[in-house]
Amino acid sequence: MTFDYTSMGFHTFDALCRPVTEIPPGGNTYFVDEFTIAVSGAAGSAAIVAAKHGLNVQAVGGVGNDLMGDWVLRRFGDFGVDTEMMQRIPDMTTSSSVVTTRPDGARPALHKRGATAGFYITDDLVDRVLDTTILHIGGVGLMDAMDKGRNAELLAEAKARGITTTLDVFASTPEDFPLIRPLLAHTDYFMPSEEEAMALSGMTDYEQIAAFLLDQGVGAVILTLGADGAMYRDQRGQKIDIPSYKIDVVCTCGCGDCFNAGFATGLHLGRSIDDCIRFGQASSAQNAMGLGSQAVVSSLKHTIAFMETTPTRA
Repeated sequence: MTFDYTSMGFHTFDALCRPVTEIPPGGNTYFVDEFTIAVSGAAGSAAIVAAKHGLNVQAVGGVGNDLMGDWVLRRFGDFGVDTEMMQRIPDMTTSSSVVTTRPDGARPALHKRGATAGFYITDDLVDRVLDTTILHIGGVGLMDAMDKGRNAELLAEAKARGITTTLDVFASTPEDFPLIRPLLAHTDYFMPSEEEAMALSGMTDYEQIAAFLLDQGVGAVILTLGADGAMYRDQRGQKIDIPSYKIDVVCTCGCGDCFNAGFATGLHLGRSIDDCIRFGQASSAQNAMGLGSQAVVSSLKHTIAFMETTPTRA
């Protein structure tokens, strides 16, 4: 395989500032302490973190013919991410967000959906997209063209070729579950946040949620629980519960996306599932320590050192 990791789906240009407690009324101005820009999204953040960890990565998705799209592609290049499968979508702008980060790290955002809704993998591109050891699809629910059956077809073909498949969603609602259900039988690891999983399933009990998703045919479910850690359940009955790292949170934007790439890093290195989850949590925790997706993640060596030296919560 040419690529270790293919990250397909939601790529966005983010402008972030903090701390923000409220939007100024009228035409007033409030001053903030920090402001930055970043490539983010369920596929974008994952691609960059995996590349920082030394994986050979390609990004698959869409951007507009605009300055934000130019910058997203340039920024991918800074980390060696292959962008041949990043499509320029006519008459669409690049998916973009303004993120107003609260003092506690919460990140209310204003989002323009943009070109994520327009990209499409035609038959002649399938071999290139699936020239990978791990296929990650992130942002189901935002990919209007791909969500109409094409994601399921790609995942099924990936499984037929022996590719490991991972899946994430975007701020799901119950109405999104019909888009998710056909994908689960072709997914090895489904990694929603607890809020997303509750919204999709209509349930609140984590064990019931995991059982419900496993009944759909997914190989394993990993619920990312924020400060409460992560919960793993799979078809073989394996159960793993791991606490989160003890850190000072700056911004939680992109934490779940960085978890996905950290987990994939563990898979790439041939680590145990426990270690893969730990890699995911370490990537997510480092992300939360700075402003902007992937802010503090720098290298595999640094992530391993973080795992070895950072205490966990009780």
